[in-house]
Amino acid sequence: MRPANEPFIAHRPGRKTRGDTLPVSRGYFSGVNALKNARAESFWFASLLTLTGGFLDAYTFCCRDGVFSNAQTGNIVQVGIALSRGDLHGIVRYFIPIVAFTCGVLLAMYIRDRSRGPIELWQRRILLMEIAVAAAVSFIPSGHMLNIAANVMISFLCALQYEAFRKVSGKAFASTMCTGNLRSGSECLYQAIAGGDRAKRRDAAHYFGIIHVFIAGAAIGVLVTNLLSEAAVFAAVLPLAVAFVCLR
Repeated sequence: MRPANEPFIAHRPGRKTRGDTLPVSRGYFSGVNALKNARAESFWFASLLTLTGGFLDAYTFCCRDGVFSNAQTGNIVQVGIALSRGDLHGIVRYFIPIVAFTCGVLLAMYIRDRSRGPIELWQRRILLMEIAVAAAVSFIPSGHMLNIAANVMISFLCALQYEAFRKVSGKAFASTMCTGNLRSGSECLYQAIAGGDRAKRRDAAHYFGIIHVFIAGAAIGVLVTNLLSEAAVFAAVLPLAVAFVCLR
């Protein structure tokens, strides 16, 4: 029965009131967003990004003056070596990708903070920017200054990806470098062996699987670069495009 103090509201047959529909709509959209978030953190989605990361690292090393554009530790060491030798050219050559990487992280954070709506919306924007940068680099011919420009753009691309996609199966990971993944995978492996933790065994498998995907991407990058030279980077558009479609 209706409580005495509750007003009577007539319902027409087949017609739902706003109160009837809102909870359903909210629940529906919450479920869709949760599904997309889970998809963005799935192993297969992370593998697409990691394949791209390995490919790009091999590409810049093989045909863009031996620079690793993904992780900046090597470039920072090279800056220190060049500084000790008084090599101004070397300082500039290796310092510029570091600045580009920093700018990429800053831009990704800016896009995230300014975006309205679900997380996959700004992540799709990041993927579109990555696709545009990779396509643009494929048209840059080889040359000293041109290679510097290409490395700057690839470092910028990798920073966007590194900042925007940071989890696999709910765990922190990196799609553009392997040191952190190797450490995390080793920790999970120890916990799986020492404590018999099945969840940690699965996490270790994910981390080491991601490392193998990175190696595969690097191997593919070498083969494609040997065939297509500077234009080989256009092949990186394919996994990025698939990742973009997966977030729709």
